[in-house]
Amino acid sequence: MAPPFFFRYSGLVIRPQLVRSFTHAALSPEPDLAVAALMIARVEYPKLDAGPYLDQLDAIGHEARSRVAEMRFVGNELNYEDPRNSFLNEVLDRRTGIPITLALLYIEIARRAGVQAEGVNFPGHFLVRCRARRGSPYEDLIIDAFHGGALLSRDLLRRQAAAHNDEEDLEDFESRLLPRATKPQILARMLLNLKRLYVHMHSFPQARDVTELLIAVDPSAINELRDRGLLAYHLKDFAAALRDLETYLRLAASSESTDEDHKDHAQIWEHVKTLRKRVASLN
Repeated sequence: MAPPFFFRYSGLVIRPQLVRSFTHAALSPEPDLAVAALMIARVEYPKLDAGPYLDQLDAIGHEARSRVAEMRFVGNELNYEDPRNSFLNEVLDRRTGIPITLALLYIEIARRAGVQAEGVNFPGHFLVRCRARRGSPYEDLIIDAFHGGALLSRDLLRRQAAAHNDEEDLEDFESRLLPRATKPQILARMLLNLKRLYVHMHSFPQARDVTELLIAVDPSAINELRDRGLLAYHLKDFAAALRDLETYLRLAASSESTDEDHKDHAQIWEHVKTLRKRVASLN
C-alpha cells in the first residue's frame, strides 16, 4: 500500500532557474549539502522557503557545540518508501527519514558544530564516518544515522559486506567498501532513490524533474538522459523525448557496450523510429 502522501505538484516541467541554481550548489566546492538538498525538495514544494530550515540546522549545530543531546531523529522503518523521507524539510519537520537523508543531516549538523564528518557509500546502506585524528591509536568511527547514530564495528561491517559481495575478496575492505562519498555522489544517491519511488508510484512528472537534477549533478550519466527521454515519451512530450533518445543513442555508440546494452539500444531505436513519425505528423 502506498504511503499517505498527497502531492502538491504543479504539473509543470522543472524551472531552468532551479536547475541552474541546483547545479551550482551541487558542484560548488563549498561543503553545504543542506542548500542543495532543500532545492531537491522544491520538486514537490516549489514555493519552499529554505531559510527557516537552514536556521534550524544552524540552531541544532550551535546546540550540539555545547552538549551532545538526543534530537529524536529516527529512521522511518514503518514507511520507508514514503517520498517525504527524501526531502530535507520533511525530515526536519517530522524527525524521521531514510539512511541517506539522516546521514546528510548528521554531516551538516556536525559541520555546524565544528566536527568533520563525511558520507560513506557502503553497499545497501549509507553511513557516516568521523575520522580519527592523525597519529591517534583509535580507528575512524563509522556511524549509522538511521539507527540512532549507532557505532558500527569493523566485524559487523565485514559480515554485512560479505552478504552483498558473496565470495569476493574483502582484504581491501576499508578502501573499496567504505569509500568517502563526495558531495555530488550524496546528492545523486538521494535523487536516484527519489526517482525510483516516483516511478514506482507512477508519478512521472516528478520523476522527470528528478532526472533533470540527476543530469545536472552528472552530465556524463547518459542512462539518465535515456530515462528522461522515456519519461518525456510517457508524458507525450514527443519532441523532447526524440531529442533525448537520439542523443542517448549517439553517445552510447561511442562507448563500450555489453550484450544487454545492445538489447537496450535496439529497444530505444524502435522508440526513436516511432517518435520520428509522431513528430513529423505534428509538423
